[in-house]
Amino acid sequence: QVQLVESGGGLVQPGGSLRLSCAASGFTSDYYAIGWFRQAPGKEREGVLCISSTDHYTYYADSVKGRFTISRDKGKNTVYLQMNSLKPEDTAVYYCATRDYGCSGYVQNYGYWGQGTQVTVSS
Repeated sequence: QVQLVESGGGLVQPGGSLRLSCAASGFTSDYYAIGWFRQAPGKEREGVLCISSTDHYTYYADSVKGRFTISRDKGKNTVYLQMNSLKPEDTAVYYCATRDYGCSGYVQNYGYWGQGTQVTVSS
């Protein structure tokens, strides 16, 4: 059974950092693309960053370039989203998702999702 579990969210001050984890089970995440998405209140879910099965990454949100990075720990079957220099506009529920092929920034292209983790950036 494919399962994705996000963790690492919380309340952080502007300029702070968080590292989100996406722990996969029921499949070997190395062979699939893992995407991070976020959904702010009243807004549609948007793509943030994705890592492919060959460890290439693609940014889908220009606003996070230079601040967010994605990485994979194959031994732990886990993908991480490192978020630095956080801003209030980064406040959202963050989700990870997986798909069979390469990266995509479209929600409808992913078949499996985690439950999400809340990130709140506020002073």
